[in-house]
Amino acid sequence: MPATIRPRRSVLYVPGSNPRALDKARMLGADALILDLEDAVAPDAKGAARQGIVEALAAGGYGKREVLVRVNALDTEWGHDDAAAAAGAGADAILLPKVESAETVRELESYLVACEAPAETAIWCMIETPLGVLHAEEIAWSSRRLGGFVMGTSDLAKDLHCLHTPDRLPFVTSLSLCILAARAHGLAILDGVHLDLKDDEGFAASCRQGLELGFDGKTLIHPRTIDTANEIFAPSADELDWSERIIAAHAEAEAKGLGVVVVDGRLIENLHVENAHRILRLGSMIAELESAAG
Repeated sequence: MPATIRPRRSVLYVPGSNPRALDKARMLGADALILDLEDAVAPDAKGAARQGIVEALAAGGYGKREVLVRVNALDTEWGHDDAAAAAGAGADAILLPKVESAETVRELESYLVACEAPAETAIWCMIETPLGVLHAEEIAWSSRRLGGFVMGTSDLAKDLHCLHTPDRLPFVTSLSLCILAARAHGLAILDGVHLDLKDDEGFAASCRQGLELGFDGKTLIHPRTIDTANEIFAPSADELDWSERIIAAHAEAEAKGLGVVVVDGRLIENLHVENAHRILRLGSMIAELESAAG
């Protein structure tokens, strides 16, 4: 189940134990949501949060947004019940925390089959430990249900004993290894959160760096950051115009039997045309999503 092309510019964590947040999320401009049963929920509130998410999904109203549910780890007392409930309630994907091996993904896959979960229910993996990063490639090909990776840079920083610096150099190796593994296997991949909500400039810089590295979008912890992530991770007007021009020029050259296409002094090959089609499709889907939400 390779990850489909769809907008994932802004992906907001929503605490499953907060009914008001679950309701408010229906009206926000985030491309996707992660309804959280793990870190954002206290142990004595896990069961109520699970039921709250099931009821929220049953009520609907999230439009065309992709909705993931982050469950508790399968080796906890809540994990299997979380996964069964999320799949049964119609979540687009189940997000597993702290994945460190292919075996963990296959365990969830087998459980979903046993629960007769819908075939389209995807599995996503949090990569947030050194072992998870080092095993990113084996995790990436672990299951046909796998849809993508979500970087957990807060936990990763704790385990690496590294600092959250403005340039994020301590994370670059880990981020790049996971991007390589994801792209090699056709998966989506989302950047980790920016913790300082008062640091607007730093958040924007982190988004720009994530875009440059190759992430599809940014995971967020507050709605106020949605617009910035949407703007930075969306194809610009110039990119859309350029994509249209090179597709047209390449088609015209092919029709004339020409082997070389040059646009504004740049040599255009098939790989550029393929990427241009991806950009235009993404731009069209963003416009459709925003129109539906508006």
